[in-house]
Amino acid sequence: MTYIMFMLLVALIIGLIAVASNPSPYFGAFGLVMVAGVGCGVLACHGGSFLSLVLFLIYLGGMLVVFAYSAALAADPFPEAWGSRPVLIYVFIYLLGVGLMALFFCGGWYEGSWAIVDGWGEFSVLCGDLGGVAMMYSFGGGMLVICAWALLLALFAVLELTRGLSHGAIRAV
Repeated sequence: MTYIMFMLLVALIIGLIAVASNPSPYFGAFGLVMVAGVGCGVLACHGGSFLSLVLFLIYLGGMLVVFAYSAALAADPFPEAWGSRPVLIYVFIYLLGVGLMALFFCGGWYEGSWAIVDGWGEFSVLCGDLGGVAMMYSFGGGMLVICAWALLLALFAVLELTRGLSHGAIRAV
């Protein structure tokens, strides 16, 4: 289990570096899908299988909308790919930063914290992810409504910013 978690976390860091180092939204979308999948895999290995599935579906739906907006706004005929020189320089800088932080924080604390939620099966009453989802819906209903309104407001703000002077769906004919 430790090796699987190690490989998932290495893939998560590589995906985050791929997203951060790429200036083009076309190639950055693959990195985002990789990070979402690996992050949900880490969450599932910790015992949150239902929550990771729901998070993955919601995250991919939101990311599809963001990718559509960014691809429409970035009309770049020759986007920078992962093999180009500026992107490789950024990848090297980010890998160097991650390596330095790993050397700085290396101390042996990480292996003991890789316990799954239901590891103490005889002492737990509920499955960890289902209890968390129930708590989220019982105590977080107001915050869910506030977040939905904020997302709707952000959608209208983005539509208004990208509309232009005479183009768009809400124009005077």
